[in-house]
Amino acid sequence: MGGFFGVASKKDCVFDLFFGTDYHSHLGTRRAGMAVYGEKGFDRSIHNIENSPFRTKFDKEVNEMKGYLGIGCISDYEPQPLIVRSHHGTYAIETVGKINNTDKIVEKIFQSGHSHFLEMSGGDINATELVAAMINQKDNLVEGLQYVQEMVEGSMTVLLMTPKGIYAARDKMGRTPVSIGKKEDSYCISFESFAYLNLGYMEEKELGPGEIVVVTPEGIHTLAEPGKEMKICTFLWVYYGYPSSSYEGISVEQMRYNCGALLAKRDDAEPDIVAGVPDSGTPHAIGYSNMSGIPFSRPFIKYTPTWPRSFMPTIQSQRNLIAKMKLIPVHDLIQNKKLLLIDDSIVRGTQLRETTEFLYQSGAKEVHIRPACPPLLYSCKYLNFSRSTSEMDLITRQVLKELEREGRFTRLEAYSDPETEEYREMLEGIQKQLNFTSLRYHRLDDMIESVGIEREKLCTYCWDGKE
Repeated sequence: MGGFFGVASKKDCVFDLFFGTDYHSHLGTRRAGMAVYGEKGFDRSIHNIENSPFRTKFDKEVNEMKGYLGIGCISDYEPQPLIVRSHHGTYAIETVGKINNTDKIVEKIFQSGHSHFLEMSGGDINATELVAAMINQKDNLVEGLQYVQEMVEGSMTVLLMTPKGIYAARDKMGRTPVSIGKKEDSYCISFESFAYLNLGYMEEKELGPGEIVVVTPEGIHTLAEPGKEMKICTFLWVYYGYPSSSYEGISVEQMRYNCGALLAKRDDAEPDIVAGVPDSGTPHAIGYSNMSGIPFSRPFIKYTPTWPRSFMPTIQSQRNLIAKMKLIPVHDLIQNKKLLLIDDSIVRGTQLRETTEFLYQSGAKEVHIRPACPPLLYSCKYLNFSRSTSEMDLITRQVLKELEREGRFTRLEAYSDPETEEYREMLEGIQKQLNFTSLRYHRLDDMIESVGIEREKLCTYCWDGKE
């Protein structure tokens, strides 16, 4: 995943750019960058943020950079924004998304005469550089941006800054959001709609799927109309989105309350308290508590002063340990209690298993687990929401693999349907493996109802495999 922010202003934009970009720190953990354009031309800075947050790495730039146009990003992987010189002139570019057909695109561009791509440290091609190469195949920027949407299998949202303005192109199916804010003398472009509110902007519009606009200090000009089909990522509401954001007019925090309420309606557990696994599980738990009448409590307190998400290392074993270190237990709320915990999801299950074991060791009588989304059966191929390198890392697939070893035939479609015996058997396997007192996932139909927009507009691929 990743986040972006852009500003087009009649005055210096760096202050807004700095804080608007920083407000996306929950979306990325590895690289961050800012690029501006002003009287002295383009200026850019990129830093590694694996071991320190955005603000501490860019505090020098916010005092030294000058410009009335700017784009910034937080990225999980690629160093960006990039500065590109081409027949379109010089521009800065950053992207959010995932390209699944990189080799095919690279070969096609080589055939057209492109000479080379720079490899990153991991041996991969920078996806943003590849997008720029696609744009440069066409005679103008709008045709180039449309060509990117035509070629990319996956998802790709682009911000491209020229000396005249910032082009914003939402991915073809609208899997990620693009919100535009306005205040006197300035416009901004943001992944998260909340990121500009404290900077004095008011929401002006959300781009539709595949829509392309150019934003200048004077206004917004539509260059390509939005498409009619949309598949926005449902997981944005369940987990990735910041609580104060909204997408397609739907509040993230309210959606999570709705999730918890619908979980409670179907549940028959009788715990002493309901708790959320901090932070994203907390609003789901509030919704559950409000609906069920079972008291909400916090048996874990997240230690936030020195453990923001940006500090999470890339090695999974270290991530598991640090995730555990972040949560400080409150023993008086655990001992001799029947606990019902709501987490946003179960991916591998490692952290939740360790949490459950710790609760038992601390004197908990029962630990009931209620994930706020259905079982994850497929790795995301659009937005990289999970670090899993293989679908077989998922706890669901591990359980199904055990069934296959027993000579069982597993048909994935049956395991995504909560009415089937296969689904119930899978849940029993997960519950046993992770040592929960009971396990009940949020149903897909209830989760969609929690969002409140048409199912055909939501991407549910990671749960049901439907594109």
